Amino acid sequence: MALKRRNPPKQVIHHSDRGVQYLCRDYVALLNTHNFLISCSAKGNPYDNAFAESFMKTLKENEVYMWNYETFLDVYERVPFFIEEIYNKKRLHSSLGYLTPEEFEKQIEVDYTDKNNVGRPTPEI
Repeated sequence: MALKRRNPPKQVIHHSDRGVQYLCRDYVALLNTHNFLISCSAKGNPYDNAFAESFMKTLKENEVYMWNYETFLDVYERVPFFIEEIYNKKRLHSSLGYLTPEEFEKQIEVDYTDKNNVGRPTPEI
């Protein structure tokens, strides 16, 4: 879903914990096909995955705990809505200079297409 909706630029880092779902052959092959740089946290070190842990806290506090999910379908519909419509489009992120992820990505795209750029994103933050 992220590849289809976000269309990430080349050489993006995919960082995860050491979960089997992220290290299985098929998933790694998909990442390699799309030129992702694969990064995993150190064994038994949750601090390496602080951004993902922070996201999970935000998801739980701002979505999961506020809705009374009754079925899997409720979760299936609400969580993607929260991620795409709230987290990515409306929620300001201090680590992105108080931009939304969508605004930040647009700024990165402009930097990538700037002919004076040396190939790295240099957003004003």
